[in-house]
Amino acid sequence: MTAQIVTMGGGGFSMSEHGAPTNLDRYLLEISGKSSPLVCFAPTASADDPQYINKFLLAYGTLGVRTMVLTLWDGSSTDSIARIADADIILVGGGHTVNLLALWKAHGVDKAIKARAKADDVVLAGVGAGGACWYSGCITDTFGDYRAWRGGLNLVEGSFCPHFDGEAGRAPAYTDAVATGDLTGGYAADDGAGIHYIDGVATNFVAEARGKRVYRVMPSDLPTSSGVLVEPQKMTVL
Repeated sequence: MTAQIVTMGGGGFSMSEHGAPTNLDRYLLEISGKSSPLVCFAPTASADDPQYINKFLLAYGTLGVRTMVLTLWDGSSTDSIARIADADIILVGGGHTVNLLALWKAHGVDKAIKARAKADDVVLAGVGAGGACWYSGCITDTFGDYRAWRGGLNLVEGSFCPHFDGEAGRAPAYTDAVATGDLTGGYAADDGAGIHYIDGVATNFVAEARGKRVYRVMPSDLPTSSGVLVEPQKMTVL
């Protein structure tokens, strides 16, 4: 049994021109090892936005996969939660991380996903909030400002900051939170970049295009560090 987790700062079909799938989307299919994987899209963080769902279905419909959507906001959650057990890839969309985790815990989605990860090979992935949810904590704008928040699924150690290059206030909020101890050290990812974990170990840092990066962000007591070290990782351009 292998649990692979791919946490992306942003990118993929949801941020591409005309909603087309990108090499990050194709990467998820490749590492699944399945010729026609069942991809479960979870748009919970966007309140199951119908336009977002349609964008997913159009993008992944071109990739020769089977698709399903986990819906929680319309009162039809039971069947789609049960189908999590059959999914080969669970892809979590962007939006508000705190709302995502609150609703998942209320409906038992967190338990269903953890059970799926223990049962058989699976790829767990997400962009933005969908990338942050797998960690113990993150920087979120759910409350209106950028702030540190702990309450993730903790399937990988540490903290996460998505959209590191895409939103001006997010990067300093994250480095300050790690420096002060409000968040444990972790990774920050640009839009279009992500971290690939295999059984909890970061094994590859991937990007849709050159110049998109992942950074290791750790507390430091070095006099010149201002309390934090930000180290760019060696990237694989897909």
